[in-house]
Amino acid sequence: MSRHISSLLAIAAVCVTLTPAPASAQAPKKAPVDCTQVKCVALTFDDGPGKYAGTLLDTLKKYDAKATFFLEGQYVKSRPQFVKRMAAEGHELGNHSYKHPDFRTLETWEIRAEIKKTQDEIKKAAGVEPKLLRPPYGMADLTVSEIATEFGMPIILWTGGSEDWKTKNVEAIKKKTLEVAKPGSIILMHDWVKQTVDAMPSIVKSLQKKGYHLVTVSDIVKNENLQPGDVFPVPEGWEK
Repeated sequence: MSRHISSLLAIAAVCVTLTPAPASAQAPKKAPVDCTQVKCVALTFDDGPGKYAGTLLDTLKKYDAKATFFLEGQYVKSRPQFVKRMAAEGHELGNHSYKHPDFRTLETWEIRAEIKKTQDEIKKAAGVEPKLLRPPYGMADLTVSEIATEFGMPIILWTGGSEDWKTKNVEAIKKKTLEVAKPGSIILMHDWVKQTVDAMPSIVKSLQKKGYHLVTVSDIVKNENLQPGDVFPVPEGWEK
């Protein structure tokens, strides 16, 4: 009899162990940031994923910060693991061409090919298709706008730049980034610049200390009602 009771107790113990935790015990889902109510900044990184992207992603994860990566198809193809991680960790992926040519010097079919090849590589790497286009050098004209419309993407430029590609100096990059950071800013940076990646922990901490939420571009432009082919922010003298 005692052996029978012991067996029943053992079975009961296993059943208790296998019972999943109730839903109420699971971590609550984080509410989206409302940039109309709090100060937001979107850090954007062009030309990647660069070879330092893993370190940058570690920093963003540590401080619970989000960013938008405007990726080149050629580097997506060679470093797909970073792209997959970007998407998995809640960052936004944008299209920045395949090999970074000035779109204004290309035929229309060449522009389409640059965009399409990059869309395909990003989808292959991360399972998502970018919804935003940033032309190389931020150079767009009516032809580029029309092709962006075909792909269903608005064109995203920036409100200020870190000038990291020019200075390649940690303190200068930090100073310039904090200088151009305003509520609703879209800031241009590059993850292939090692000094930018080195400066990021200090930049993120400083921005958060000032009360900024580091969000994606889509969080910033949520209420702008951007349509495919629209350019934001609108350059001086731009007419679609």
